[in-house]
Amino acid sequence: MVEVMNVSKQYGTKHVVDNVSVKIQKGKITSFIGPNGAGKSTLLSMVSRLIDKDSGEILIDNENIIKSKSNELAKKISILKQSNHLNIRLTIKDLVSFGRFPYSQGNLTKEDWKFVEEAIAYMELEDIQDKYLDQLSGGQKQRAFIAMVIAQNTEYILLDEPLNNLDMKHSVQIMKVLKRMVKELGKTIVIVLHDINFASFYSDYIVALKDGKIVKEGPTHEIITNGALQEIYDMDITINNINDQRVCVYFV
Repeated sequence: MVEVMNVSKQYGTKHVVDNVSVKIQKGKITSFIGPNGAGKSTLLSMVSRLIDKDSGEILIDNENIIKSKSNELAKKISILKQSNHLNIRLTIKDLVSFGRFPYSQGNLTKEDWKFVEEAIAYMELEDIQDKYLDQLSGGQKQRAFIAMVIAQNTEYILLDEPLNNLDMKHSVQIMKVLKRMVKELGKTIVIVLHDINFASFYSDYIVALKDGKIVKEGPTHEIITNGALQEIYDMDITINNINDQRVCVYFV
């Protein structure tokens, strides 16, 4: 379990994350939703220790993350940020192999390569695995970075808007893969999503942030309601039930 307790982050006079407490249950997909500037990405980065919190505590499996060695933390939790820029020319296979660095320190074993191959297969990249990243479309590149995170083989996976640059087919593919990883491999996934229908269809639990605070959290069916979404987004969103799934209509 990931426990966030009274965590805050401030830039200048702005409280980006303001005294937030939340528990991320194991073996589920938890989605962070909310308007731009709500603090979703900042909170995700603090959980992974990419950025420092100003106050509060974050525990992973009852251990305070500030006490964890970086290499050991990287075996427990992985993160994919919104923007990923590399200054070296790599193939997809090379990139995905970076996910094994916490284990191999660059000297990959047969077992490491097995994880790399499985991650490439998960993301259906076998046919183009020897292509360079600068030869790829935005969607192909995004899938390659997600494959790298999968190869890292951590129990906790944090994804910051992973559906950016993806078409409908590959967005659905990635969400199905994540659901499968939870079901088959017991992973715990935390994902920042802007499309509330993806959150509705694939999340087990939703945490809604607004102005740096949690305004709603709970099982998906409790959050995907007209009243809750009105409070989160300041919009009147119609919700239709189709095949026992709640579909949000916010275009009109």
